[in-house]
Amino acid sequence: MSELSRLADAIVDPSGSCDDQDRQVAVMEFVEKLTFATVDDILEMLRVDFESRWGLPVWARNLAYRLACLQRPDDPHLLRMAASDLYLHGPDWDHIAEDLNQCAARLEAVSPETGLE
Repeated sequence: MSELSRLADAIVDPSGSCDDQDRQVAVMEFVEKLTFATVDDILEMLRVDFESRWGLPVWARNLAYRLACLQRPDDPHLLRMAASDLYLHGPDWDHIAEDLNQCAARLEAVSPETGLE
């Protein structure tokens, strides 16, 4: 398990064993690690969350996808993954998800294999 996934586990804490101060420290450590994580590390952490926990707070998933998309803005598959995740969390972000899907479609129209010219 990656360090980022371990820190994600700490902020989920389904047992409720963390007090407020411990949770605050866990969130700070998670955000710091996420901020400088590679796309591959971020996607691995999200995969583990999806397969094992499905417990990351919405803000953490949104931030993770945002940082991944900033690192790979020309990756239509990643943009569609981020859009799909936004659709899961209600209509508030549907317009952003639609924009991401449209951007992915434009990238694929330029070059169906990579999204790049």
